[in-house]
Amino acid sequence: MAILDVLIYPDENLATVCQQVETVDDALRQFIDDMFDTMYHHEGIGLAAPQVNVLKRVITMDIEGDKTNQIVLINPEIIECSGETGIEEGCLSIPGSRALIPRKEKVTVKALNRQGEPFTLEAEGLLAICIQHEIDHLNGVLFVDHISQLKRQRIKEKMLKLKKQIERNKNGGDK
Repeated sequence: MAILDVLIYPDENLATVCQQVETVDDALRQFIDDMFDTMYHHEGIGLAAPQVNVLKRVITMDIEGDKTNQIVLINPEIIECSGETGIEEGCLSIPGSRALIPRKEKVTVKALNRQGEPFTLEAEGLLAICIQHEIDHLNGVLFVDHISQLKRQRIKEKMLKLKKQIERNKNGGDK
């Protein structure tokens, strides 16, 4: 079990478009396991590789959070979508902040699974929203990119303060 460091907005790597995965091998599967460990540790329902500073097109999800329905998407691509919905979204890279983001109600995504086999997944509701949110990460887009500049600036300032606090804690606190 490895808990990876989650990048905090506005880290520049979170705004980077990720590269396709060329080879699905044991090293990638171990990374996927580490992503799940990290996601559960932070009580998330989805995690994209760039959030842990790996600029590859890999997503882990478990919207129930009980490890019974883990979903891995490698090189995912939405091929169909319909309907309109939206919920207040949060993000492990933007802790403590949420915003109502418009999303598609249903999506069909094609991807590779953890064995490197192609598959298609039809999703609706929370799973469809999670897929769209995580694919946005792979394209260098965060939920704050969907909100007003004023709200985004406020969140950015809050995250910069949080990053400073985390650094102080790593360096032994305020001695």
